[in-house]
Amino acid sequence: MFKTIYDYSDFAQDETKADGSRVYVNASGVGYPSATTVLSILNKDSINKWRERVGEEEANRVSKQATTRGSKIHSLTEAYLKNEEVDFDAVKASLLDKEMFNKFKSILDPIDNIHCQELALYSDFLRMAGRVDCIAEYNGVRAVIDFKTSNRPKKKEYISSYFMQATAYAIMYEERTGIPVPFIVILIAVDGDEPQVFVEKRDNWAKKLLETRDLFESMNNK
Repeated sequence: MFKTIYDYSDFAQDETKADGSRVYVNASGVGYPSATTVLSILNKDSINKWRERVGEEEANRVSKQATTRGSKIHSLTEAYLKNEEVDFDAVKASLLDKEMFNKFKSILDPIDNIHCQELALYSDFLRMAGRVDCIAEYNGVRAVIDFKTSNRPKKKEYISSYFMQATAYAIMYEERTGIPVPFIVILIAVDGDEPQVFVEKRDNWAKKLLETRDLFESMNNK
Protein backbone atom coordinates (compact mmCIF):
# COMPACT_ATOMS: atom_id res chain seq x y z
CA MET A 1 0.00 0.00 0.00
CA PHE A 2 1.22 3.47 -0.90
CA LYS A 3 0.89 6.20 1.75
CA THR A 4 -0.20 9.74 0.82
CA ILE A 5 0.71 12.34 3.46
CA TYR A 6 -0.59 15.60 1.94
CA ASP A 7 -3.72 16.64 0.05
CA TYR A 8 -3.26 19.85 -1.92
CA SER A 9 -5.58 21.58 -4.35
CA ASP A 10 -4.14 22.95 -7.60
CA PHE A 11 -2.14 26.14 -7.10
CA ALA A 12 -2.95 27.35 -10.64
CA GLN A 13 -5.47 26.71 -13.40
CA ASP A 14 -4.20 25.56 -16.76
CA GLU A 15 -5.43 27.02 -20.02
CA THR A 16 -4.59 26.03 -23.60
CA LYS A 17 -3.80 28.89 -25.99
CA ALA A 18 -4.76 29.03 -29.64
CA ASP A 19 -1.29 27.85 -30.69
CA GLY A 20 -1.62 24.74 -28.51
CA SER A 21 0.79 25.90 -25.81
CA ARG A 22 -0.25 25.87 -22.17
CA VAL A 23 -0.46 28.75 -19.73
CA TYR A 24 -1.11 28.39 -16.00
CA VAL A 25 -2.91 31.24 -14.24
CA ASN A 26 -2.46 31.72 -10.51
CA ALA A 27 -4.95 33.20 -8.02
CA SER A 28 -3.62 36.71 -8.73
CA GLY A 29 -4.37 36.34 -12.43
CA VAL A 30 -0.74 36.04 -13.48
CA GLY A 31 -0.19 33.56 -16.29
CA TYR A 32 3.00 31.59 -16.79
CA PRO A 33 4.04 29.24 -19.62
CA SER A 34 4.34 25.56 -18.79
CA ALA A 35 7.78 24.09 -18.19
CA THR A 36 7.09 21.79 -21.15
CA THR A 37 6.52 24.78 -23.43
CA VAL A 38 9.67 26.54 -22.23
CA LEU A 39 11.87 23.45 -22.61
CA SER A 40 10.45 22.55 -26.02
CA ILE A 41 12.84 25.06 -27.59
CA LEU A 42 15.70 22.63 -26.85
CA ASN A 43 14.32 19.93 -29.15
CA LYS A 44 12.50 22.04 -31.72
CA ASP A 45 15.13 21.78 -34.46
CA SER A 46 15.68 18.03 -34.10
CA ILE A 47 11.92 17.39 -34.10
CA ASN A 48 11.45 19.48 -37.24
CA LYS A 49 14.27 17.60 -38.99
CA TRP A 50 12.74 14.27 -37.98
CA ARG A 51 9.33 15.33 -39.32
CA GLU A 52 10.90 16.37 -42.62
CA ARG A 53 12.75 13.04 -42.85
CA VAL A 54 9.78 10.73 -42.19
CA GLY A 55 7.03 12.93 -43.63
CA GLU A 56 4.12 14.67 -41.95
CA GLU A 57 1.73 11.71 -42.13
CA GLU A 58 4.14 9.26 -40.49
CA ALA A 59 5.28 11.85 -37.95
CA ASN A 60 1.68 12.54 -36.93
CA ARG A 61 0.95 8.82 -36.63
CA VAL A 62 3.99 8.16 -34.43
CA SER A 63 3.32 11.23 -32.29
CA LYS A 64 -0.31 10.28 -31.74
CA GLN A 65 0.63 6.71 -30.85
CA ALA A 66 3.23 7.92 -28.35
CA THR A 67 0.84 10.42 -26.77
CA THR A 68 -1.92 7.81 -26.46
CA ARG A 69 0.36 5.23 -24.88
CA GLY A 70 1.84 7.82 -22.53
CA SER A 71 -1.64 8.85 -21.36
CA LYS A 72 -2.59 5.24 -20.69
CA ILE A 73 0.54 4.49 -18.67
CA HIS A 74 0.08 7.71 -16.69
CA SER A 75 -3.54 6.84 -15.87
CA LEU A 76 -2.62 3.31 -14.78
CA THR A 77 0.28 4.62 -12.70
CA GLU A 78 -1.87 7.21 -10.95
CA ALA A 79 -4.47 4.57 -10.03
CA TYR A 80 -1.76 2.17 -8.81
CA LEU A 81 -0.22 4.83 -6.54
CA LYS A 82 -3.67 5.69 -5.17
CA ASN A 83 -4.13 2.03 -4.21
CA GLU A 84 -7.04 1.79 -6.64
CA GLU A 85 -7.84 -1.05 -8.99
CA VAL A 86 -5.71 -0.92 -12.12
CA ASP A 87 -8.39 -1.18 -14.80
CA PHE A 88 -6.80 -1.99 -18.15
CA ASP A 89 -10.18 -2.07 -19.87
CA ALA A 90 -11.03 1.46 -18.74
CA VAL A 91 -8.05 2.91 -20.62
CA LYS A 92 -8.42 0.46 -23.53
CA ALA A 93 -4.97 -0.95 -22.89
CA SER A 94 -3.49 -3.19 -25.57
CA LEU A 95 -1.46 -6.30 -24.76
CA LEU A 96 1.70 -4.25 -25.29
CA ASP A 97 0.39 -1.54 -22.93
CA LYS A 98 -0.31 -4.17 -20.27
CA GLU A 99 3.15 -5.69 -20.66
CA MET A 100 4.77 -2.26 -20.44
CA PHE A 101 2.87 -1.31 -17.27
CA ASN A 102 3.40 -4.64 -15.53
CA LYS A 103 7.16 -4.20 -15.98
CA PHE A 104 6.88 -0.55 -14.91
CA LYS A 105 5.33 -1.50 -11.56
CA SER A 106 8.65 -2.90 -10.36
CA ILE A 107 10.21 0.58 -10.37
CA LEU A 108 7.11 2.23 -8.88
CA ASP A 109 7.23 0.11 -5.72
CA PRO A 110 10.09 2.11 -4.07
CA ILE A 111 7.69 5.12 -3.92
CA ASP A 112 6.28 6.06 -0.49
CA ASN A 113 5.02 9.02 1.53
CA ILE A 114 3.40 10.67 -1.47
CA HIS A 115 3.02 14.45 -1.29
CA CYS A 116 0.98 14.89 -4.47
CA GLN A 117 0.05 13.53 -7.87
CA GLU A 118 -0.93 15.55 -10.94
CA LEU A 119 -0.71 18.83 -9.02
CA ALA A 120 -0.63 22.17 -10.86
CA LEU A 121 2.21 24.38 -9.59
CA TYR A 122 3.81 27.69 -10.48
CA SER A 123 6.86 29.75 -9.53
CA ASP A 124 7.18 33.53 -9.56
CA PHE A 125 10.96 33.09 -9.41
CA LEU A 126 11.08 30.81 -12.46
CA ARG A 127 8.19 32.55 -14.24
CA MET A 128 7.00 29.07 -15.17
CA ALA A 129 4.30 26.64 -14.17
CA GLY A 130 3.24 23.06 -14.83
CA ARG A 131 1.55 19.93 -13.59
CA VAL A 132 3.88 17.55 -11.75
CA ASP A 133 3.37 13.78 -12.06
CA CYS A 134 4.33 12.95 -8.49
CA ILE A 135 6.28 14.21 -5.50
CA ALA A 136 7.14 11.55 -2.95
CA GLU A 137 9.97 9.64 -1.34
CA TYR A 138 11.84 7.30 -3.66
CA ASN A 139 13.99 4.77 -1.86
CA GLY A 140 13.73 7.03 1.17
CA VAL A 141 14.67 10.39 -0.40
CA ARG A 142 12.21 13.15 -1.27
CA ALA A 143 12.02 13.68 -5.02
CA VAL A 144 10.02 14.90 -7.96
CA ILE A 145 9.12 11.70 -9.82
CA ASP A 146 8.32 12.05 -13.50
CA PHE A 147 6.82 9.21 -15.53
CA LYS A 148 7.82 8.80 -19.18
CA THR A 149 7.28 6.25 -21.94
CA SER A 150 9.62 5.44 -24.81
CA ASN A 151 9.89 3.12 -27.81
CA ARG A 152 13.52 2.38 -26.90
CA PRO A 153 15.90 2.85 -23.94
CA LYS A 154 17.11 6.40 -23.41
CA LYS A 155 20.67 7.62 -22.90
CA LYS A 156 21.17 10.18 -20.15
CA GLU A 157 22.82 12.70 -22.46
CA TYR A 158 19.67 12.85 -24.62
CA ILE A 159 17.16 13.59 -21.85
CA SER A 160 18.44 16.83 -20.35
CA SER A 161 14.99 18.36 -20.81
CA TYR A 162 13.50 15.65 -18.56
CA PHE A 163 15.88 16.59 -15.74
CA MET A 164 15.23 20.30 -16.18
CA GLN A 165 11.48 19.78 -16.21
CA ALA A 166 11.60 17.85 -12.94
CA THR A 167 13.93 20.47 -11.46
CA ALA A 168 11.41 23.16 -12.33
CA TYR A 169 8.68 21.27 -10.49
CA ALA A 170 10.93 20.81 -7.44
CA ILE A 171 11.56 24.56 -7.28
CA MET A 172 7.87 25.35 -7.80
CA TYR A 173 6.84 22.97 -5.03
CA GLU A 174 9.31 24.40 -2.53
CA GLU A 175 8.19 27.94 -3.40
CA ARG A 176 4.52 27.07 -2.88
CA THR A 177 4.83 24.87 0.22
CA GLY A 178 8.18 25.60 1.84
CA ILE A 179 9.12 21.91 1.54
CA PRO A 180 12.48 21.36 -0.20
CA VAL A 181 12.75 18.58 -2.79
CA PRO A 182 16.45 17.83 -3.31
CA PHE A 183 16.23 14.98 -5.82
CA ILE A 184 14.63 14.29 -9.18
CA VAL A 185 13.73 10.82 -10.44
CA ILE A 186 12.82 9.98 -14.03
CA LEU A 187 11.06 6.63 -14.51
CA ILE A 188 10.72 5.46 -18.11
CA ALA A 189 8.50 2.62 -19.29
CA VAL A 190 10.16 1.17 -22.39
CA ASP A 191 8.31 -0.68 -25.14
CA GLY A 192 9.53 -4.29 -25.26
CA ASP A 193 12.36 -3.69 -22.80
CA GLU A 194 13.07 -3.19 -19.11
CA PRO A 195 12.07 0.14 -17.54
CA GLN A 196 14.72 2.73 -16.72
CA VAL A 197 15.44 4.75 -13.58
CA PHE A 198 17.46 7.98 -13.56
CA VAL A 199 18.17 9.73 -10.24
CA GLU A 200 19.76 13.18 -10.13
CA LYS A 201 20.27 16.03 -7.67
CA ARG A 202 17.95 18.95 -8.40
CA ASP A 203 20.64 21.59 -7.95
CA ASN A 204 22.79 20.04 -10.68
CA TRP A 205 20.20 21.13 -13.26
CA ALA A 206 19.00 24.49 -11.93
CA LYS A 207 21.57 26.63 -13.80
CA LYS A 208 20.78 25.04 -17.16
CA LEU A 209 17.06 25.43 -16.46
CA LEU A 210 17.44 29.16 -15.82
CA GLU A 211 19.55 29.59 -18.95
CA THR A 212 16.85 27.88 -21.01
CA ARG A 213 14.14 30.03 -19.47
CA ASP A 214 16.08 33.18 -20.32
CA LEU A 215 16.55 31.97 -23.89
CA PHE A 216 12.84 31.20 -24.19
CA GLU A 217 11.90 34.67 -22.95
CA SER A 218 14.36 36.37 -25.29
CA MET A 219 12.94 34.38 -28.23
CA ASN A 220 9.46 35.50 -27.24
CA ASN A 221 10.50 39.14 -26.71
CA LYS A 222 9.67 39.23 -23.05
